Amino acid sequence: MAATEQTGLEKESASAPPASASAPTARRRDWGLLAIAIFKLVKGVLLLIVGIGALSLIHKDVADVAARLVDHFRVDPNNKYVHKLLAKLGVMDARRLEEISAGTFFYSALLLTEGICLLLLNRWAEYFTVIVTASFIPLEIYELVKRVTFTRACLIAVNLAIVWYLVNRLKRHENHS
Repeated sequence: MAATEQTGLEKESASAPPASASAPTARRRDWGLLAIAIFKLVKGVLLLIVGIGALSLIHKDVADVAARLVDHFRVDPNNKYVHKLLAKLGVMDARRLEEISAGTFFYSALLLTEGICLLLLNRWAEYFTVIVTASFIPLEIYELVKRVTFTRACLIAVNLAIVWYLVNRLKRHENHS
């Protein structure tokens, strides 16, 4: 690493006041930032798995694979939700699976970038996470208005909390600089 480059950790410690000789040198952990990073990493890995799964279904009878999974997990195939899912999967073609996998890989890359760089305490990752997360909120609100579900409402609440937390963290950092 060049002498002029600094990691997020070095930047944080360089801007902190020097510790006295008797004070412990342990750095205070930002648990909120850690939780956001882990949340983003988990979502990114899950989407990566979905993308790989979609690619593995290309040139296969998707409805047949789904029906075998329903049977394997002993889910009632006459359940209206399972029936709707099987009907949608029955018309899934290779092109649509490629589109789904491309979208999930792209979004997974965003989430993994956010999560890893937040763990590394890169300040730009906080700005990046605010922009990316906030940009999806209007779409999430549209989807919630279209059909209200507990999961969608929770997703919006979590994303709003993430944006709020990071914006306040960035403001605090600007005030201390």
